Amino acid sequence: MARAIWTGALSFGLVNIPVEVHTAVRDSRPRFRLLHGKDRSPISFERVCQKEGRPVAWQDLVKGYEYEKGRFVVLTKEDFAAAALEKTKRIDILDFVKAEEIDDRFFDTPYYLTPAKGGDLGYPLLREAIRDTGRIGIAKFILRDVQHLGAVEVIGGALTLSTLRFADDLVDVESITFPGRKAFKKQELDMAKGLIENLAAEWNPKKYTDDYSDNLMRLIKAKLKGKQVDLVSEERPRASNVVDLMERLRRSLEASGGRARSGGGTGRNRKAAGRRKGSSRRHAA
Repeated sequence: MARAIWTGALSFGLVNIPVEVHTAVRDSRPRFRLLHGKDRSPISFERVCQKEGRPVAWQDLVKGYEYEKGRFVVLTKEDFAAAALEKTKRIDILDFVKAEEIDDRFFDTPYYLTPAKGGDLGYPLLREAIRDTGRIGIAKFILRDVQHLGAVEVIGGALTLSTLRFADDLVDVESITFPGRKAFKKQELDMAKGLIENLAAEWNPKKYTDDYSDNLMRLIKAKLKGKQVDLVSEERPRASNVVDLMERLRRSLEASGGRARSGGGTGRNRKAAGRRKGSSRRHAA
């Protein structure tokens, strides 16, 4: 098992369960560095003062908050220390809320919680209690010197911790203008619903792959071997002369009507680390 990125206790009421936090996602996309095209040497970046046009040493750097264009307030290490919260080694559960009440937009990065030494009894007890009640623990914790809001849930046999966005982090949906319901006809709605039904399938996350990254890795491996590679792009045809909505729906229905249905649903797939069905249909794990 990979090394834990955080070790402490999961706390609720007077109960403390020793746990470890493990990352639940990985970045599988190829990474690139900028090189000098002439000799393929890596390029380094200098910290250059915009006013003097000269590089600045690390020890001469300070952090500043831009309160107006070009005007800054400088904060020192002491300022950051004064504002810092107590670095507890606890995930403090504040409330247990109904799973369906949480808007999906709040969920961010998922982690796995595993029992640490001394947590072998309390861990499964809390897991089954959360599973049976259908509620999610809302917690606060410090990770990498930053306070986070989190959701403690159950996926299969695991307790998970997902960072949540604070309410101030979300753009108010009321601030955005959306078209009203009367902009379409009933026939158009029926055809759109028919298209959705034709494309209905069980959720299987393994079905959806990152085709761009796969193509890049094929190119990279071919270049390493000095070979050429033919990449086939599965772009869907776009009829530029179709402008009528009903005609678009009709053609879409015809195109989707004969396609094979995909199976392999995972049942409690709502809990997959990639996130989530609509909040109105959220279920407890």
